[in-house]
Amino acid sequence: MEKTWQIVIDCAEPQAMVLFWTEALRYVPEPAPDGHPTWRAYWRSMGVPEDELPPGAGDAPESLVDPHGGGPRIWFQQVPEAKHVKNRLHLDLLVSGGRGVHFEQRRQIITDEAERLVGLGAKVQTVHDMPQMGHFAICMLDIEDNEFDIV
Repeated sequence: MEKTWQIVIDCAEPQAMVLFWTEALRYVPEPAPDGHPTWRAYWRSMGVPEDELPPGAGDAPESLVDPHGGGPRIWFQQVPEAKHVKNRLHLDLLVSGGRGVHFEQRRQIITDEAERLVGLGAKVQTVHDMPQMGHFAICMLDIEDNEFDIV
């Protein structure tokens, strides 16, 4: 039996999170399973009661997939409660090329990516600029204030 896994992120607005993280990760919204025009149609065909189907957009995807097949599926699960504390788990977006890239170049790559994500609705929380240690990272908040880092 094949063992697979996904990341599940609790949120208030799955469709908004899909839009943000599609761009942030360069993933694609997961299409509905074959033979179903929408996710709502798929869940109905599985016998999910109407009152358990997601409100709002309903037919819009609530999950993302890596278009190249290398990364995990990410599902945004709508929950009624708001986020109140720091995440115990967060994503690191590895964009700089690592320590094999000159520090100033890594700093610029990370800064450029942070600016791109701010344009999508993210917020900068903390900048970790430690050239003496060769470390530069930016801690950010997504559109529902979930922490993630760009390194």
